[in-house]
Amino acid sequence: MKTNHFIYHPAVSAAINSGLPVVALETAVLTHGLPYPANVQLAADMEEVVQTTGALPATIGLLSGEVHVGFTTTEIEQLGDPHIPARKISRRDFGIAQAKKENGGTTVAGTMVVAHQAGIRVFATGGIGGGASKCSL
Repeated sequence: MKTNHFIYHPAVSAAINSGLPVVALETAVLTHGLPYPANVQLAADMEEVVQTTGALPATIGLLSGEVHVGFTTTEIEQLGDPHIPARKISRRDFGIAQAKKENGGTTVAGTMVVAHQAGIRVFATGGIGGGASKCSL
């Protein structure tokens, strides 16, 4: 289903419309965080953990410039394929990625924007970047 200029996985759309628990998942860890195939495995593991809590995962990212709220296994594999270019999508990057019809993995900020517009109030991340080596404690 396509609304709000997003493509919703049917199960995610139904859960949002029914008020069932949905957890948004970012995809920058899939496109830029880990090497293949660990990236695809982590995405599957994140979805599985969300499901064990009784919520529905809504993995968020771009395929061919279209914002997806909820991915199929095949779409996750496509986004995580190292041979297919993908942009790292923060809130400022949506316009150019959509205009160029690019694939993209959403950062925490990018995921937050889409989740909010989609009516999803909770999201999880594979990690917030930078690493401890860049922090002064």
